[in-house]
Amino acid sequence: MKLPKLNLFLIGLIFLGCTSNISQKPSLAQREEIIDTYFGVSLTDPYRYMENLKDTNVTNWMKEQSDYTQKVINSITGRQQLLEKMVEFDNRRTERVYNLKVTENDYYFYIKLTPDNETGKLYYRNGYDGAEILLLDSENYKNDTLNYTINYIYPTDDGSKIALEISPNGSENAELLIMDVATKEFYPEIIDRVWFAEVSWLPGNEKFLYLPMHTKDVHDPNRFLDLIVFTHNLGEDFKNDKPIFSSAMYPNLKVDSEEIPVVIYDKNSDKLFLKLETVERNKEIYIANGSEIDDKVINWMKLFDREDEVQNFITTKDEIFAYTSKNAPNFKITKTSIDKPDIKNAQTVIEEVSDGKIESFMITSEGLFYNLSKNGVFQELYFLSLFKKEKAVRIDLPTMAGNMDISAKGIEYPDFWVVINGWISDKIRYRYKTANNEFSKEILNTQAEYPEYENLIVEELMITSHDGVKVPLSIIYDKNLKMAGDNSVFLHGYGSYGTSINPFFNPIFLLPTTKGAILAVAHVRGGGELGENWHKEGYKTTKPNTWKDLIACTEYLIKEEYTVADKIAINGRSAGGILVGRAMTERPDLFGAVIPEVGLMNPIRSENTPSGPANTPEFGTVKDSMECMALINMDSYHNIREGVEYPATYVTAGFNDSRVVVWSPAKFAARLMAANTSDNPILLWVDFESGHGISDSKTKYFESAADIVSFALWQTGHPGFCAEF
Repeated sequence: MKLPKLNLFLIGLIFLGCTSNISQKPSLAQREEIIDTYFGVSLTDPYRYMENLKDTNVTNWMKEQSDYTQKVINSITGRQQLLEKMVEFDNRRTERVYNLKVTENDYYFYIKLTPDNETGKLYYRNGYDGAEILLLDSENYKNDTLNYTINYIYPTDDGSKIALEISPNGSENAELLIMDVATKEFYPEIIDRVWFAEVSWLPGNEKFLYLPMHTKDVHDPNRFLDLIVFTHNLGEDFKNDKPIFSSAMYPNLKVDSEEIPVVIYDKNSDKLFLKLETVERNKEIYIANGSEIDDKVINWMKLFDREDEVQNFITTKDEIFAYTSKNAPNFKITKTSIDKPDIKNAQTVIEEVSDGKIESFMITSEGLFYNLSKNGVFQELYFLSLFKKEKAVRIDLPTMAGNMDISAKGIEYPDFWVVINGWISDKIRYRYKTANNEFSKEILNTQAEYPEYENLIVEELMITSHDGVKVPLSIIYDKNLKMAGDNSVFLHGYGSYGTSINPFFNPIFLLPTTKGAILAVAHVRGGGELGENWHKEGYKTTKPNTWKDLIACTEYLIKEEYTVADKIAINGRSAGGILVGRAMTERPDLFGAVIPEVGLMNPIRSENTPSGPANTPEFGTVKDSMECMALINMDSYHNIREGVEYPATYVTAGFNDSRVVVWSPAKFAARLMAANTSDNPILLWVDFESGHGISDSKTKYFESAADIVSFALWQTGHPGFCAEF
């Protein structure tokens, strides 16, 4: 473990009582070398056998490592105090509401979590001021010991029925239930093996479209391939459901097996839309008349090709409004006829701007609203009347918006809402009325006070990266912190899929600042903070910019004396594993701790996983020589070098994860343990009940956060955190 620069007497005081009594470290994983050759480049893969998750030797090794890791993490002084603080924070809110859906007749459906519950319960009310009615208590869903989480809800437009997905213990296998809202009775059928079922109700609300998986086995590489969209009639056995779309049914469309088909019915236009989904943000979409839903063959006509660069669209009765980056990397909004669509000659409604990115847009009966993001950390709201020949006008917000979510009831209604928050300001939901240009609060969450954070300040900086490009860096710390040049820093990043890390308020995320640490977020390339070019400058062959941007931000923090090298912990989740894994393998000298959570650490093998083929538009494919070399370059597992002193590393994985299969982080940890020559701990934690962490219970979320923060503070030399190792 790297120690802070203190004299020996102080070191002795700080670590007094931290002598290890934990059982002996588990053995290193055995090596069974396999050599792969990719376009003339040979790679040695000594832990390929770990990809066989049915091998008990593999799972036993993971369990042995996890048991040891749990003992080490649980022994960290200060961890329990963090947990207690999280519970205290949680108790300050009587309720937290999320997944809100407002129907056309003003029914509010949402999931509510209280301090007494592990997972949220489903409620509804008639109007914002209506009485709250419980529809489903997830904790009493079944008489067993599992924690059930309601993941997604799909109410009908009139609020008479609702479909919902519910899954046990954070798994990625859900059941789809259908409820009659008035009686609170479930229909008899339960549709299994769903995850993102994408339910779309059809006219009359007696049937819907949905997308099931092939199997419940989250490790099956064919789970997401050649999926089929079905129509379900209420009250009938789902095993008799009619397929409405598959690649085999429409071979003329030449749908690739990894493209996930989603069919939705659009009430505004009475049209069917077929979306072929991958991680590619640019959509390939087909359109057909809604009346064809029961026909044996639907006449699908291509609406958008991926080269049209349309990422979202909204329909009216006669027109399609498209959100596109075509010749506009900061995005523009266009429109075309719905009956005779011509996207290439569409009329521009909102022009691209040079100093910001159009983030999203909504249409109401009053006109078009859109939010404009600047550097991913500041947002403005604009309105354009669709009935008057006027320019878009900026709306003065009731408070500064680091981040903004906008929503509307529909094109026939004036209802429009804005949710505003920031790094150190909690979410507030407002209704906006154009008639009097007035915001009024419509808060569903109870508000809480956090005096611990009243002295926090935020610095929004632009840091010069390796190639001269300026990278946004957010820094958060207590204004009373003494800048002695050796503070612990907790540095987060992601940098994939064009996804931005916009400011968000989370008292648990801010918790390290109560211990005198600095929080930082690097808005690296590969994300979407500065538009589509920012994304494209950090994917496939340009992916090295992602981790080089993080390295540049780290060097800035050291140069400007916020901290020193061995007091910086970097953290990235999922695809953020590439970011932190490659930053560490390229510059192991810069970091005190590295924490990839359920991280993609072995992307060269990703196409052999359930979700891997759908990710090739973002990271590349081994079938293309240039993209294959890029995959090798971004592969942290294959960039580990023997005989190097690596920083302390805490690797997490979910055994039931179908997005990042468990062996990807496990192989990385095994190789790092064998190659590392420092005394720093290399720990692997596999949660054998969980998946990607999306549906975890509250307690599991708290424990995971406490593990990560306490490990980071321990390994960056915080005097209140030491452990038996």
